[in-house]
Amino acid sequence: MIFSSLTTIAVCALAGLTQGAPTTNLRSWEEAYAKAESVVSQMSIEQKVGLATGMGWEKTLCVGNTYASEDPYFPSLCLQDGPLGTRFASNGTAGVSGINAAATFDRKLMYKRAEIIGNESRGKGVHLQLGPSVDIFRAPNGGRGWEGFGEDPYLQGVAGYEYVTGLQSQNVIATAKHFLLNNQETNRTTSNSVIDERTLREIYAWPYARMLDAGLGSVMCSYNLYEDIHACENDKLLNQLLKEEMGFKGFVMSDWGATHSTVPSANGGLDMTMPGDVIMGDGLSYYGKNLTDAVERGDVSEERVNDMALRIAAAHYKMGQDKGYPETTLKTFDRQNEPEVVVTSDEHIKFVRDIGAASVVLLSNDGILPLSSDGLSKIAIVGSDAAPPSVPLTSSLNEEECTDLACNDGTYAMGWGSGSVDFPYIVTPTEGISRRAGESVEVAHSYDDWDTEAAAEVAQGADIAFVFAKAPAGEEYLLVDGNNDRQNLSLWNNADNLIQAVADANENTVVVIHSTGPVLMPWIDHENIKAVVWPGLPGQETGNSLADVLFGDVNPSGRLPYTIAKETDDYAAHISHEYNIEYTEKLEIGYRHFDANDIEPLFAFGHGLSYSTFEYEKIKVNTHRGKHDTLATATVFVKNTGDVDGHEVAQAYISFPESAGEPPKILRGFERVFIKAGKQTKVNFEFKEIDLSIWDEASASWTVPEGEFTVHIGASSRDIRQSATFSL
Repeated sequence: MIFSSLTTIAVCALAGLTQGAPTTNLRSWEEAYAKAESVVSQMSIEQKVGLATGMGWEKTLCVGNTYASEDPYFPSLCLQDGPLGTRFASNGTAGVSGINAAATFDRKLMYKRAEIIGNESRGKGVHLQLGPSVDIFRAPNGGRGWEGFGEDPYLQGVAGYEYVTGLQSQNVIATAKHFLLNNQETNRTTSNSVIDERTLREIYAWPYARMLDAGLGSVMCSYNLYEDIHACENDKLLNQLLKEEMGFKGFVMSDWGATHSTVPSANGGLDMTMPGDVIMGDGLSYYGKNLTDAVERGDVSEERVNDMALRIAAAHYKMGQDKGYPETTLKTFDRQNEPEVVVTSDEHIKFVRDIGAASVVLLSNDGILPLSSDGLSKIAIVGSDAAPPSVPLTSSLNEEECTDLACNDGTYAMGWGSGSVDFPYIVTPTEGISRRAGESVEVAHSYDDWDTEAAAEVAQGADIAFVFAKAPAGEEYLLVDGNNDRQNLSLWNNADNLIQAVADANENTVVVIHSTGPVLMPWIDHENIKAVVWPGLPGQETGNSLADVLFGDVNPSGRLPYTIAKETDDYAAHISHEYNIEYTEKLEIGYRHFDANDIEPLFAFGHGLSYSTFEYEKIKVNTHRGKHDTLATATVFVKNTGDVDGHEVAQAYISFPESAGEPPKILRGFERVFIKAGKQTKVNFEFKEIDLSIWDEASASWTVPEGEFTVHIGASSRDIRQSATFSL
């Protein structure tokens, strides 16, 4: 049953056992390793290997569990998906996707989202949350881009940092994934990523370095190959880059089924194999006895196994999981018998609604929005994307037609795959709009995407016509109409024709799109389309979040975390079907490519409108080289020149000296600030040494190039309001 009532979930919350806040402060890595050493030093080889070995697919409480040790005691660790919540769990929250968190451009909201995910995971006894995903949204139709934070490494790094900090504040170990270069689902287990050293670090490893600064506990290696070696046994990626160069102190686990050997994996830097099987479900393992035998033969050193166990145990102790940690109550593959531990709350539900509204991007608006219910008599709602799903999502695991949300049915609020969670309910767009409009306003609808005549008939005579469309995507192991990576950038379900029909019939048409990523908009210049609204993937409160923005209860402030192009060929990178995936665009990914090649986007990275207007003035830059880690600071005054209070997202881009060989400008700061109508505020940006550095391949080091830099501050990558130069 799908609930659309907040009352129902609140009543359920009162009936169950709620879990309290974390009780233990986090330890330093030094303290954690000392604690780990005192326990691991007492273990046999078999016990140490047990820490590194999963117990097998569909045989455990969680999607992955390690073997426990009794003497000395060390618990079985519960590993559970995913980046946006606790997978396969009842009485939890289905919040916004990662791509929506990125669209807020708000560090505090990113942190709070992760804190709630951590709180609910801890309440279920989950030790490791398998998130965040920081796979760069390289190709616009990539199937799992929605799980991460967009096309820009800086944005991914900030969002990843806040995720790790927020999640681990709840004593849960964060797992950053997928290391490295897993940027498409097509042939993800068999393709080889070909990339230069500079791009590898400046784009794809960049977010991981920022998460290491936050004390990241674990990293998941990816399915693909790099330099013709699987990522999960790749010495260059795991040992040389991650552990030595970047100084990672936590442990590396495999993606599920991404382990391909015993000796090469162990020596190549893999610390834990998940879920433990050679082939998922076969009961065999590359680790376990095979790893113990490899140590006895001398193929893997005992010191290496000690290192595995120490890294795993240290992450556990660093998060304070050794004191008062809740019992694991998940029963992943037998959820009907899952204990009624309630981890959601009214606060969590409200936050989903609030961050959902904060992540709505108003792409275009000629003044038709916000709506006033006082002046409305009839609203038309067209498109299945506004309708309730017919599948009972709370038991989707047992629904063959919608396993892990891999379905094309009803409103779209989350992608599919292991990154999905069950919906306790969904507030549909129709429900949200109808409730907010009030009983005096007639709301008529047509949900048949293929009956354009019925759509036009419903739209005719309405004061305003909303037409809803979607573009789903998801993980490789599931296909929907032949898609995991989207086969193209078109909207699904005849949506372009549906939009055309509604716009032809109603001069006040508003298009609303729920999508995993960019889409083509061949109808964008239709004179009757007065606004385009982009809510992304907002989770269970989708209809309420949208209505809050449409009716002006929330002034929109969402910003695009990727570029929406006019044509598919405008993008730098595309899904490859070759064995070698060539990263020929190098540093020119996303908006950087559009800038470097003077291509006009349809909607730029960082773009998003407000119901107010903002002016930028009085930029000032100071340099501090040689004094501390911050090499330069920039300030600008932002004034709300409209008559509505609201948030503005000021974005700082840096142009490097020409000798640096960087793209024209790259994001290096953003601040979401609330400004009352008629007031102004001072916005500050700090640029640390790493923000102004490039990877120099000749010296194999990060270097701050000498010469003139320019800081550009504005409302998007293509809406620069103030610029100033400085030299280092």
